[in-house]
Parts: sequence; C-alpha cells; structure tokens
Amino acid sequence: MNEPLTGDKVLLIGMMGAGKSTVGAALATRLGWPYLDNDLLLERTSGATAAEVLAAGGEQALRAAEARVLTVMLALPGAVIGGLPAGVVLDVSGRARIIASPSHVVWLRATPAVLGRRIATSSLRPFLGADPLVVLRRMAAERQAMYAEVADQVIDVDTLPASAVASLIVEALPVRV
Repeated sequence: MNEPLTGDKVLLIGMMGAGKSTVGAALATRLGWPYLDNDLLLERTSGATAAEVLAAGGEQALRAAEARVLTVMLALPGAVIGGLPAGVVLDVSGRARIIASPSHVVWLRATPAVLGRRIATSSLRPFLGADPLVVLRRMAAERQAMYAEVADQVIDVDTLPASAVASLIVEALPVRV
C-alpha cells in the first residue's frame, strides 16, 4: 500500500463547529501522526482562551493570537495534523503563508445551520452573540472565498462522520510510492 509522505502537514480549516478537532483526532488515529488543536495552541501561546483574549484585548488581540498559532503550526517539523483557528484566513498575510506552506490544506465546509446545531451549547465561542445563526451566516459568507483560496481540498461535512472525512483526506494526500 502507498503511504502518505511523512514530512507533510495536514492543515484543517473551516468555521467554528465544522469539525476540525473531531476530524483531526480521527485523522491522527488513521495516520499515526500527532494532532494539534487550534484552541489548545491558542491558549498555550497566549496564556488565555480565545474568549478571554477577545474580552481583554478585542478582535485585534484575538487575530494576533490566531496568527501566532499559525506560525507555530507552520514551524513544526515532520508530519503533523493541525487545526487552524477559524479566523486565520481573514489576514492576507496569513492566507499567503498557508498557501506557501508545504501542507495539504483541507476546508471542512459546513452550512451555517449545521454549525449552529453543533455549537449551540458551547460557551467557548466568543463571536456568536444573541443570534448565533445570523452571525454564522454572515461569517460564512465573508470567509467562503478566503477558505477556497487556501484550500487544496474541500469536503462538505454536514452529513459525513469524522471517519469518512478522514478517509477522504487520506485518499487525497500525496503518496510515497
């Protein structure tokens, strides 16, 4: 069997609730590569959760913390799976760094209705406000072209289990023959 190249990175992008953490864990199990979660890395690099960073310093501070997570992910040696913060694509230089990286970038695309259901009980989503579905629709519309710009692979995840998404990613990875 051909195996994925061991020096490659898989970067998972998408809106909050798209399944980056769940798919990342399934993919890590499948490939035997480490998975690094964006929320955990943001907390480790900034000393606070995304909600705490936003509350203390506003959106600019949150975007700077997300940029640091991207820097850490891109600097890691060897094979790794990384979930990127959802807003990292908002910055032109961040998108350029993602595109220039030797990574397989997968956009986990979900409809706002599905995203809303998945994150309905989460208190860790600092941007949602009083009407999460309206905010998710606006964010999805604003970010769609940016996610598409950096993605090597797009997977519509609304109805797929994480194991099926992981299989689709593995099938699309460059292989060592």
